[in-house]
Amino acid sequence: MDLQLAGRLALVTASTAGIGKEIAAALAAEGAHVIVNGRSPQSVDAAVAELSARIPSARFEGLVADNGTAEGAAVTVEAYPAVDILVNNLGIYGAVDFLDITDDAWQEMFEVNVMSGVRLARHYLPGMRATDSGRMIFVASEAAVMPSAEMVHYSASKTMLLGVARGVAEHTKGTGVTSNAIVVGPTKTDGAVSFIGELYPGVPFEEAEALFMGPGAARGTSLIGRLIRPEEVGGLVAYVSSPLAAAINGAALRIDGGVMRSVF
Repeated sequence: MDLQLAGRLALVTASTAGIGKEIAAALAAEGAHVIVNGRSPQSVDAAVAELSARIPSARFEGLVADNGTAEGAAVTVEAYPAVDILVNNLGIYGAVDFLDITDDAWQEMFEVNVMSGVRLARHYLPGMRATDSGRMIFVASEAAVMPSAEMVHYSASKTMLLGVARGVAEHTKGTGVTSNAIVVGPTKTDGAVSFIGELYPGVPFEEAEALFMGPGAARGTSLIGRLIRPEEVGGLVAYVSSPLAAAINGAALRIDGGVMRSVF
């Protein structure tokens, strides 16, 4: 299927590893010109080199900017005043007892997980509306609707992100611009592999993954019984970024492996 992304300029925040890098790969494989973003020159250069070797025909550019800060967002929009596709993938998390989450930790979670997307969307939306074309995507989590007891601040930030994505969509009414959230379930990132390894020390990863996703376990409601692969998320984001997805707007699309039992 041709997703008609040839020549589109896409910015994927936090795209030097994990889900972000696979989103960048999926967009580039469909012909988009992709801006790979990270906080250090080393991580950005390494990711661009890896992606370029993997997809030789693709066009990648590196952008060093910490979009979790207002200063970093200013660097981004100065370097790229306009984009066709904005994927707000940047996010942090951490397991902390609710009673131990400080005000500073709450503020950091809000700045990185919410305001990073808000600032960039606020900048790019007028240009997209002016050209009557554009895609904004906010990467959320199943924790947005299934709050995690050990990550209350993270869960709250992702719930807010769903509201932001829908609220921005209200400002695209009658245009060719769309704004959607992607609700991602437990995914096989380096962080997840490390976390599961700590839960089941000494157990081979495949067995530990089955235990983590199995009946009665933390994510035992999963219907696929495994972690989602980052490239699977990348494929969905590429489709939602395309002209073929013009009728999808203001939605929270789930790619959660069936972890969430609700129908909607």
